[in-house]
Parts: sequence; structure tokens; C-alpha cells
Amino acid sequence: MNLTALNYMKCSSKRRRVEEQHQDQRTAVTPDEDVIGSFKDAQIKICPPHPGLFGGLCIKCGKDQDEEDVPGVAFGYIHEGLSLDTSEMDRLRGSEVKNLLRKRKLVLILDLDHTLINSTRFHDISPAEMDLGIPTAASKDVPDKSLFNLQGIHMLTKLRPFVRKFLEEASDMFEMYIYTMGDKAYAIEIAKLLDPGNVYFCSKVISNSDCTQRHQKGLDVVLGAESTAVILDDTEHVWQKHKENLILMERYHYFASSCRQFGFSDKSLSELMQDERESDGALATILHVLKRVHAIFFDSGVETALSSRDVRQVIKRVRQEVLQGCKLVFTRVFRSDWRPQDQVLWKMAEQLGAVCCSEVDSTVTHVVALHSGTKKARWAVGNNKFLLHPRWIERPAIIDGAGCRRMVFLCPSRRRRARKRLQKMLLPTDS
Repeated sequence: MNLTALNYMKCSSKRRRVEEQHQDQRTAVTPDEDVIGSFKDAQIKICPPHPGLFGGLCIKCGKDQDEEDVPGVAFGYIHEGLSLDTSEMDRLRGSEVKNLLRKRKLVLILDLDHTLINSTRFHDISPAEMDLGIPTAASKDVPDKSLFNLQGIHMLTKLRPFVRKFLEEASDMFEMYIYTMGDKAYAIEIAKLLDPGNVYFCSKVISNSDCTQRHQKGLDVVLGAESTAVILDDTEHVWQKHKENLILMERYHYFASSCRQFGFSDKSLSELMQDERESDGALATILHVLKRVHAIFFDSGVETALSSRDVRQVIKRVRQEVLQGCKLVFTRVFRSDWRPQDQVLWKMAEQLGAVCCSEVDSTVTHVVALHSGTKKARWAVGNNKFLLHPRWIERPAIIDGAGCRRMVFLCPSRRRRARKRLQKMLLPTDS
């Protein structure tokens, strides 16, 4: 239980003691001195409106209330039975922002599946994974293990490489939440794996039962202001209201079932007995991005007061650096009767910092095409330019320039190992 819940419990207990001494619940009263000490002559204003409920009791006046009569948002992940109305949430968020900014911290919302971990059900384990002894390896008790057999929920879970170091370093810059569309039992089990000492998340583990809108995640259940919240998730469409806060993650497909789920026919990392590298994998890359976002937000050289700054503007600025210096030409990607400047891919590329144009010249760096047979695609090959599939722009891993270059501008020593990873973005050529 975190400090907020404890405060509410103490508040409710104290209010109930005061409530028992009220002679008239509809008027101001004077509580005993042993309840509120020197405030003997103080007057207590009785609700409504009720700012929230805890266990069916108003957190302000302590009176029993019908939950249906008190509108609000449930915060069951903080403590069962806690709900707050809009004004109380605004008050708490304002207080939380002041506390976090004083500590030079922002809020970080972390997805679980395909972002920090990858899980598979027992019955989805592939024959190849069985032959390789993956379930057996998950059951072994070894130091610093990253593969786990969760018998209670009949799943295997693999922690993404670098995740422990990522959480350790990110915790210095952010107040962190877990937010998953998985159920509560699953979320709590994974939180125990990621944070066995209960250092990073405490009770800040949000699951599908806490969402206020079906199939959507929202910051309305987070006690942090939108202006200070950064979201890491591999899925964009679940954050329809908060895309400006979102940094998309490259999906982590360790198990075969994960590859099948997303339509990949290649062998999984588990079947290849391989994994992402800790030193330059997705989490190591994104940690550099978060450090940059944090540094820009708290830049002492900026005259704007911290309370008036907005991390969404910082994310936008960092995003514009992704394709900075790239000049793109699209060929046969859009219908001929469409205005290319109005298309999503064109706008997305410009948002990432690229310059887009319709005709090739010596300053063009990339040609984006659906196939390699067009005139402009052949020009790209003949002039040693990068010929890429449109998915290169859509790709979730594109978030910082360094990460983008690692994935596209490959040196010969790494080309073979990364070929499968890139084959869905780089177009085949005849040369």
C-alpha cells in the first residue's frame, strides 16, 4: 500500500472517530480535544459534495455512502474500495506534480507484454521450444535468471534483456507505474519478477480491471499530470487520447507464440537460442532517449518555470530528431489521384524530422517504395541510396537517431545477424 492509500486510511479512521461525536450530522460540530488536540473550537464542514470514498465511507466526513450516488474514478490498484471524484483527483495531481518536480522526477508508464517482458501459455509452447528444454530451463533456480515458470498462472515469462538495469536507472528520473491490459493476477505476478524488493512500483500496478474505457488505456487512473507523463508501450491504438505522451517500443518476440500472434513465420528468439543484446538492445536504446527527455525537461537554461513545462513538447522535439538530415522520396506508395502531402506516411515522416519530396535528386537519402521495380527504386539502387519499405517509417523502434541508424545503416559485421530483423523493411533488389 502506498502513501496515498495510507493517508486515506488514517483520514477515514480519524473522520469516523469525529463522526461518532457529532450531535448533528447536518451542522458544524466541535469535536473532543483528544481527537484533534488544539483545534478544540474548530468547525468541521460536513459533505456533500463528497471528494471520494474509501470502503464505502466518505474520505472527508466519514459518513456511509452509496457508491452509485458518488461519481468518481476507482483507484482499486492503490487500495480496494478507494474512489475519487474529479476535484479530488485534480487536487492530488497538483500536489504530486509539485513533489515530483521538487525531486526532479517525471512520471513513467510502462507496458508489460512485448515491452518489458514476453510471456507464453504452457499450451502454446512450440515443439521446438519443448525439444530445446525451454520449460525445463525456466524451472531452474539459478542466480540472475530471466526465464521463469509461473505455475500458478500456467505461463512462461521471459524478462527482456537489460530490464533490471533499465528500471534501476529510470527510477532515478521517474515515478514509475506498470500499466497492462492483462488481468490483475498476471500483472501482480510479473511485478514481483521485475521488482522483487517492491522498490520501484509499490502498489502502482494498473491492470485491465482498472481501466475506465473498454480496450483503452488512460491517464485518468494515474495520479500524475499529463504534462509530466511519459508512456512506453508497443501498441499505439490503446492510447488514443494520449498519443503525444507515447513513445512506441519495438516489440519483444522471444517465444514462438508471440511471433505467430503477429504473423511472423521466422523462428523465434527462443527457438534460435538467441536474445537481444543488453548493451544495445531496445531497452538500452530507449533509456538513452528517456535520459534525453529528462535532461531537456529539467534544463536549467530554460526560463520557463518547471510547473509550466510540458513533457509532450519535449517528446515532440526528440521525435523530430529521429529522421533529421534524411530526405525521402515516395514511389508508388500512394494512389496517383491522392495528394501525397496529405497522406499519413508523408506527415509521419515530416513529424520525425525528414524532408519529403516527390522527385529524386542528388540530395535524396532514402527512397520509400512498396516494391523495387519502379524507376525511382532502380535509381536508388544505382545511386547507392537506401531503398526501404513504408514500414520503416511506421516501425515502433524508430524513436532516436542512433537507434534508427543502428537498424538501417548496417556495418558488414552486423549485417548477417540483423538481416532477418530488417527483411520486412528493406526491399529486395536485383543488384
